[in-house]
Order: sequence, then C-alpha cells, then structure tokens
Amino acid sequence: MGSCLHEAGHAVWLINRRADHVHAMNTQGLTVRIQGVDRTIAVNAACHAQDIAAHAGPMDLIVVLVKSFHTREAITSATCLVGPQTVVLSLQNGLGHEEVLADVVGREKIIAGKTYAGGVMLGAGHIIRGTEGKETYIGEFDGQRTARVKHIAQVFNSAGLITHISDNIMGTMWEKLLVNVATGALSGITHLTYGDLYQVPEVKECALAAVTEALEVAKASGIRLTVSNPEEPWLKAASGLPAEFKASMLQSLEKGSITEVDYVNGSVVRWGQKCGVPTPVNRTLVACLKGIERGLPA
Repeated sequence: MGSCLHEAGHAVWLINRRADHVHAMNTQGLTVRIQGVDRTIAVNAACHAQDIAAHAGPMDLIVVLVKSFHTREAITSATCLVGPQTVVLSLQNGLGHEEVLADVVGREKIIAGKTYAGGVMLGAGHIIRGTEGKETYIGEFDGQRTARVKHIAQVFNSAGLITHISDNIMGTMWEKLLVNVATGALSGITHLTYGDLYQVPEVKECALAAVTEALEVAKASGIRLTVSNPEEPWLKAASGLPAEFKASMLQSLEKGSITEVDYVNGSVVRWGQKCGVPTPVNRTLVACLKGIERGLPA
C-alpha cells in the first residue's frame, strides 16, 4: 500500500524493524511483484520512527498494519510522529486494535478500517503486492462522513487503492473478520498456499463451519452485516490472488513467529462466550494453532 501511495506522488515513509529489509529498500528500492511481473520502486524506509521524525516531523496519517500483538509497542514507539492534526488508521486483521491505539494517542485521533489488500514478502526489499482489485473500507465510529475520512478515501483512491467510506464500520470490520476466519487458521495449520488450500473439500467444509459460527455470533451481538452466506467470505479471501499467495498466519509461522489467531478466530470465541453462542470449530482452530506455536523454535 505504501508503494501505491508513493507512486501516486505522496510523501510516504515505511517503517519495518527488519534492518535488512529497510536497507534493501533504501539502497535498491522496493521490488513489487504484480501478476508475476517485478517492478522496482524508490521508497523511503526506516527501522525506527525517531529516524523519520528527525527530518519529516509529525505525519498527517499513520497507517497501522503490524501484527495485532505488536500494536501497543508500535504506536507507542511512533508517538514522535503524532501531532495535533495526525490521524491514526488501523487496517489490521481481527478485532480490538482501535481500543489499544486510542489508549496511547486518544480516541479522537482514531479512524477504523479494514482492507482486503495483502502481500507476501519474498525477501529483503522484495514483495508480492496484492492490492489490485482489493477493496479497503474506512469510517468514523459514529458513522459520520467527516472531512478527514473523505480526504483519506480520495488520497487512497487516487493511488489505485479502492477505498470506500463505511457508515457501519463495526459491520465492515466483522465482514473482514469473516474472510480471515475462513482461511487464516486453516492455511497456517495445513501450510497450504491458496492454490492448494482451495483444492481440498474437507478444508472448505471446515472453513464454512467456522464462518457460520462467526455469522451467528455477529447476529447475536447486534452487528449489522451484508453477508449471510458463509461461502461469500470463503470465495472472497482468494479472489484475484495468485495461487502461490499465503495467508498471513502461514507467513508468520514460516518466520518462526506466533500468529494473530487470538484476534481472529479467538475473537469469535470471546464474543460467542459473551452472547451465549457456542463456537466449537473456531475454538478447535485456535487450539490447533496454539499447539503449532508451542512447537516453534524459541
């Protein structure tokens, strides 16, 4: 997403704590693979927000796309980039990030959002860019179409990032959660790319059962959704993506890192407990991934 905004002429800084990745981007550019073709884009990158603040000052917009369990650490380390007019936008998977961000910078600075765009890191300074045709939704918590939300949507759309303003952002966030519920844990457990994941009927059956549970929890919790068929999120998850694409949970495991399952399938389980809806499939997927994480190298 940063490469899209940069190519559209906006002043963009990318923050990533992998020093080799940042060094490669700064010295050789960011190579993005789009539909099998590589293109290199000159970008600005840093490992630490303080390095950016020294010569760029406060940002107009900070987009948070770190793993869920790094949210507090990331925004706390970036407070040097937050000024009076700065807006902070979470486009992370799962639920609950906005509360963490608001606790650090104040709720008045937070805009919620979800994106269906994705990416895969192939190596330092080299990624698969999964933004083409993928939609992003942003919105104020009270549903108002404020000037700042309109401006962000205009900037993103002008950069080729299909962006809509939602007047029901909680519903929007739940609908993205359904997509993550459909494929994330199952990809991590099976270690299958999307091309193979969608060839196993039993995987699809399990995915639809997990999404059905999430739909029932959302309905019982009073969340307004436009989705009712569990097959919709299952199909949407892989729409337009190459066969070699990997869900973020699988990418995490391959890097030796824990996953965001607590914020995805785990969110369904917690919300289900609150509203009295049983969630055995999601609970099992969480348990399986927790077991895999337990076996990761220390």
